[in-house]
Amino acid sequence: MKAVLVKAPLEVEVVDVPKPEITAPDEVLIKVRYGGICGSDIGIYSGGNAFATYPRIIGHEFAGTVEAVGDAVKDLAPGDLVSVDIVNSCGHCYACRTGHHNVCKDLEVTGVHRDGGFAEYFKVRREMVYKLDKAKLSEAMACLVEPYSVGAEVNARAQVSEGDKVVVFGSGPAGLAIMQVALAKGAEVLITDIFPQRLQLAAEMGATRTVNVKEEDLKTAVMDFTAGEGAHVLADAVCSPQSILDALDLLAPAGRLVVLGTGSAPSEIPQMAFTKKGINVFGTRVNNHRFPEVISLFEQGKVTPAKMHTHTFKFTDIARAFELLRTDKSQVCKILLEW
Repeated sequence: MKAVLVKAPLEVEVVDVPKPEITAPDEVLIKVRYGGICGSDIGIYSGGNAFATYPRIIGHEFAGTVEAVGDAVKDLAPGDLVSVDIVNSCGHCYACRTGHHNVCKDLEVTGVHRDGGFAEYFKVRREMVYKLDKAKLSEAMACLVEPYSVGAEVNARAQVSEGDKVVVFGSGPAGLAIMQVALAKGAEVLITDIFPQRLQLAAEMGATRTVNVKEEDLKTAVMDFTAGEGAHVLADAVCSPQSILDALDLLAPAGRLVVLGTGSAPSEIPQMAFTKKGINVFGTRVNNHRFPEVISLFEQGKVTPAKMHTHTFKFTDIARAFELLRTDKSQVCKILLEW
């Protein structure tokens, strides 16, 4: 079968690899139909993802139909539409024992630390597979359950609830997913970007307020949005050394900051930035069993993942898709690969 392999930074190829076969009773073989390109995939390709190891078959946003199941799998059948969680944990370390398996000390993320789903077929344990209602979700949208699970995890970490004034830095796919989950919880959301096209998309997806930081003073806008209090919750999906400093400045006293960055560039943060306001800072990584919540949001129509889908490529055109993401960020939101 063919698969997308990043051999080393800036080296991506479509290669032939053996088709996986079921060898254990709890395994599921999936015929991959669609995959979404994530910022972390770009980071693996560019060398900017500090978590990645090489060579790697990438892909952690993917979905498809069941091809075959092991003898112990009784609740899935060939043809079922499924999405796959990509968090592989040990189950017994401190993080796992305390309900945070997504930051397991030996965490392996599918598509980052172990080979991923950008291949014609993918084999996985039954416990990682979620069946979807074909009457309510298309095959293309099924692969976006995973990125929305990241948005759900951010909201859970920050305990977003009705009435919160949430600020999201960045109107890319991660920011939009965070925004829509927050809106579904009854929060109001101000979201930022530098591209008018992305902010228009954010508005169409329900943003309470959008701010082009090249044209408008962000602090003035946030203070107006929050009646002078500052953000109750701020999710930093821009992930630059400066953005975390800006976030700390914009938060209300006792506010909650969620940091999504995977880069290793340091940020110079004075201790007072945390202590003066009593800021709560949360790191977030992948998701902690958020697929059921997200699937419910999808099936109830409380989020609109189709709106962020801007381009589709055959999976063999992965290099061209990466190039488009690199050169035209204003027009591209979510690229889907099709098998």
